[in-house]
Amino acid sequence: MIQMPERVPAAFCRHCGSRLEPVAGAPGQGRCSGVECGKVTYDNPVPVVAGIVERDGAVVLVRSIGWPAEWFGLVTGFLEAEELPEAGIVREVKEELGLDVLACRFIGHYLFRPMNQLILAYHVEAGPGEIRLDETELEAWKVVPIDKLRPWPFGTGEAVRDFLAARST
Repeated sequence: MIQMPERVPAAFCRHCGSRLEPVAGAPGQGRCSGVECGKVTYDNPVPVVAGIVERDGAVVLVRSIGWPAEWFGLVTGFLEAEELPEAGIVREVKEELGLDVLACRFIGHYLFRPMNQLILAYHVEAGPGEIRLDETELEAWKVVPIDKLRPWPFGTGEAVRDFLAARST
């Protein structure tokens, strides 16, 4: 089984570089130890969109650059400034796979603590066309029939679990 590392909170001030000290009773906050600075850092989670990309009764999974050969996951990406999550996943599917999105439905939100991310997951129905992989971010893709799709124990795997559960009801 794959073990994800524990998240390490920020240790240094983003403003002056001095060490951060924990703020009692305030998880995720650190106060700068610098005499001239003293700023508080809020280690808020970063929003990430994820898409279960479905085409013709199957799901397209992708492998990011540097991942082990057996690891495949969902299309994911960070939100851009002033972008709504639905628009973000539509953009990511277009950028990473070259596919247009016909429909997009929210599945759920999930904390991914090792990377301090809040994942906003969607079921995305992709249109026809050839998959054109963004090779600056991804190394490979594969298609998995929905009846063969299995969730993995961390990150976007929880969204896959909920997607599959909703289909069986």
